[in-house]
Amino acid sequence: MSSDSGRLSAIDLFCGAGGLSYGLQTAGIPVVAGIDIDPDCRYPFEFNIDAAFLQEDVANISAEQLTPLWLKGSVRVLAGCAPCSPFSPYRRGADTSREKQWPLLAEFGRIVEETMPEIVTMENVPRIGSSPVFKAFVKTLEGAGYHVNWRSCHGPDYGLAQGRRRLVLLASRLGPIEVPEAAAGVSKVATVRARIGKLPPIQAGGQDPRDPLHTARALSDINLRRIRASTPGGTWKEWPKRLRAPCHQRTTGATFRNVYARMEWDKPSPTITTLAHNFGTGRFGHPEQDRPISLREAAMLQGFPRRYRFVKPRERIVFDRLGRLIGNAVPPPLAKAVGAAIVDHVAEHNA
Repeated sequence: MSSDSGRLSAIDLFCGAGGLSYGLQTAGIPVVAGIDIDPDCRYPFEFNIDAAFLQEDVANISAEQLTPLWLKGSVRVLAGCAPCSPFSPYRRGADTSREKQWPLLAEFGRIVEETMPEIVTMENVPRIGSSPVFKAFVKTLEGAGYHVNWRSCHGPDYGLAQGRRRLVLLASRLGPIEVPEAAAGVSKVATVRARIGKLPPIQAGGQDPRDPLHTARALSDINLRRIRASTPGGTWKEWPKRLRAPCHQRTTGATFRNVYARMEWDKPSPTITTLAHNFGTGRFGHPEQDRPISLREAAMLQGFPRRYRFVKPRERIVFDRLGRLIGNAVPPPLAKAVGAAIVDHVAEHNA
């Protein structure tokens, strides 16, 4: 290693809106570039991360493109969260092996072999841990000389006000490395109230004039009556029968109690999905106000700071587009904990 081998620089594959990059930067790791096929990721990544954005299919990325991007003489970090739709728990039981996202983790492994960065980190849904593609990815890393460690991480252990669980992998050519079991300094579980309790109130279909992202989807008359009949932590079973949907009457729907429901102030939120702005797709009702959570609230429950920008000033707010960017993001607090572990690991092996 050179004398400045303690410096780090990272490239973020499948960078999305920049959640992983933001967390790594907060931990002190400069991010030099992000790569994603989705053009909607360009503005939030470039504005918030202040790094190069390459709109490209990762399957087409080569070592010749990436190698010059890392800072010269630095410890190189290759990070990424391959799209996880085929491995989502919501797809349990379905054959997803022919979907185009299935081989993307193999492309990640190919890029590792071509560039041989000192550190690799990968994040995904826990279910991927038992898949053939993940096992092949680990085998690729080990075969290339990496020390590999991975674990399922629970969001609140890392200061995330969300009961999200994610698989995180760390691999190093410098020596043994471990994914942290929790973030340093997290003494209590973060809550919905702690994260979004001070945002100004808005109505269903309303928007904060000072923050366009703090906008909530409108509710139909029946859903407005349903949310008014809901209590924090309750289920649709507390509603009068006249408000229940036909699916609630069927045996197959009776067990789905965490839809059309309110969050609780003093607990972490449920997992923020790409549809967290819809009252009917999960426990995404505001604890107190008669509306779904806003896009800003969803982003903050994902661990993004309130100032994080997802759209250009005066750009039209499109719920499904922004919900996808927010729900698919790596939570920055988890990424920060991983980044801190990388910084400590490099300092230890280059002391």
